[in-house]
Amino acid sequence: MGTIWVVLIALATLVIGLILGFFIARKTMMNYLKKNPPINEQMLRTMMMQMGQKPSQKKINQMMRGMTQQMENQDKKKKK
Repeated sequence: MGTIWVVLIALATLVIGLILGFFIARKTMMNYLKKNPPINEQMLRTMMMQMGQKPSQKKINQMMRGMTQQMENQDKKKKK
């Protein structure tokens, strides 16, 4: 009877650890991506040149601002 309790407690601890680990890792990655976006101005400039557009600083700034606002809007929707 005692070994059953030990196994059940071990399984419960494992499940709780997995769930907590998932949420902690998710929160950490979201903060990392918010602070270090996966795309920067140089990448945008390169993409625009590959598409045959002449990238002006104004266009690049608009695109970066739009992406930043989109990320903020997604965060606001998730918090509601």
